[in-house]
Amino acid sequence: MKRAPAPRTTPAPLQEARATPLWKGDRLFRLVVGFCALLVLVSLGGLVLTMAFGGSKAFATFGPEFVVSNIWNPVTNQYGALAPVFGTLGSTLIAILIGVPLAFGAAFWLTNIAPPVIAGIVGTAVQLLAAVPSIIFGMWGFFIVVPFMAQHVQPFFRHHFGHVPVIRWLVHGAPFGYGLLTGGIVLAVMITPFVTAVMRDVFAVMPPMLKESAYGLGATRWEVMRRVIVPWSRAGMIGGVVLGMGRALGETMAVTFVIGNANTIGWSLFAPRNTVASLVALEFPESAAGSLKLSSLLALGFILMLLSFTTLAFARWLLREKKA
Repeated sequence: MKRAPAPRTTPAPLQEARATPLWKGDRLFRLVVGFCALLVLVSLGGLVLTMAFGGSKAFATFGPEFVVSNIWNPVTNQYGALAPVFGTLGSTLIAILIGVPLAFGAAFWLTNIAPPVIAGIVGTAVQLLAAVPSIIFGMWGFFIVVPFMAQHVQPFFRHHFGHVPVIRWLVHGAPFGYGLLTGGIVLAVMITPFVTAVMRDVFAVMPPMLKESAYGLGATRWEVMRRVIVPWSRAGMIGGVVLGMGRALGETMAVTFVIGNANTIGWSLFAPRNTVASLVALEFPESAAGSLKLSSLLALGFILMLLSFTTLAFARWLLREKKA
């Protein structure tokens, strides 16, 4: 006589898992990640509103003249944003013009030319350079770059180009070593590792088949770079440039050491200038709560955020135009 088969028993952990509806865990996960995203938006909105409301007194007092005036005189309570904004844009432009070609060349060499062993060593050095605090770059610029500019670079340009039309306006000024060009050089050294790291990662993930096909058709290394690598990596390269530009726009201490901190506007690259971040860092501790000066500094912070948003929007517009 055959025995009836014993009933199958489900393990206790599996029974508990089946007893708990899966939709509850999924819903909890969606709530958590949604809260994280909302927290980012709230933080960003809080920063914008803080700067806007804090600077409302300055905007109400000076009106549109605050943006186009280059006067910054705490004695007479006259404040304008044009001089620091000019210094911020000028130093950032110089940093981009110097740093981006260096970053592109280094990233291309590391991923397409250098032997793997050397590329690993140099790549690690680039990452370590990106981790150096900005205050160290400021001290390096103050003790090394500023004296070198004052003793060699500025006298050379003034002697050889001081009488050349147009160029003489870019090189005139006393050889103090401080100035817009010095600040741009220090910023270029700071942003180059960041841009290099991003471009290197973008070049590294490119499908090798694309490059091998181009080489197989007889293309030179220059043609492969210009017609294959750059078009394929365009989005990542623009992202790296925007990342470097964002750091250059908001850099404070390194620029404060070397730019001269003078609220002036002019064509000379060797004349002392100022940036929004350096001016806020220098003047904020001396600003009384509720004063017009403090409101003007907060208004400068609001303008700096608008510059950063504009830069990001322009980068996204470039990508959209290329895709179209």
